[in-house]
Amino acid sequence: MMIKVLYFARLKESLNYSTEEMLLPSNIKTILQLKTHLSARGDAWTAIFSGKQVVRAAINHALVDDTEVIKVGDEVAFFPPVTGG
Repeated sequence: MMIKVLYFARLKESLNYSTEEMLLPSNIKTILQLKTHLSARGDAWTAIFSGKQVVRAAINHALVDDTEVIKVGDEVAFFPPVTGG
């Protein structure tokens, strides 16, 4: 399944990626599974996606949790938590 992945803020800086087209293996269905898949790339990827840091996700501009199912053609964005005041 082909998807587009976007990285924002410190993720973009740490990974040296802002966007990529990705062909997902058939066993990856959810955001959590995608995070696990990305963490296997090692180094900065592991540090960000292994679960030790909070990373938010959105699919097609809608905030989602880690159980959300990814579909063909989705745009998945990862970003750090945002606070305001």
